[in-house]
Amino acid sequence: QVRLVESGGGLVQPGGSLRLSCAASGFTFSIYDMSWYRQAPGKERELVATITSAGGSTKYADSVKDRFTISRDNGKNTVALQMNSLKPEDTAVYYCNLIRWGIRYWGQGTQVTVSS
Repeated sequence: QVRLVESGGGLVQPGGSLRLSCAASGFTFSIYDMSWYRQAPGKERELVATITSAGGSTKYADSVKDRFTISRDNGKNTVALQMNSLKPEDTAVYYCNLIRWGIRYWGQGTQVTVSS
């Protein structure tokens, strides 16, 4: 079955960097677009970034544009989110996301906390 496992979260100071990774299994990874979402306490889950199946196109939320970079390795079935110049408002649980056959799949999430 579909499995998405996020890793790489943690505590970082403002201005710092983190790299999140999502390991995918149970489906043909290379033919699906993949996304990262995040959910801050008391807020709705929001789309952060999306990458197309071959990695040729990416989209970002305005709030993370020019700071975050989404990438994928179809040989390793992984999708990553490089986060630079982190701000306290980036604090959230970050989730890997797949939509396949109209069904949305989520990983368990990884906590990112940006604080001094």
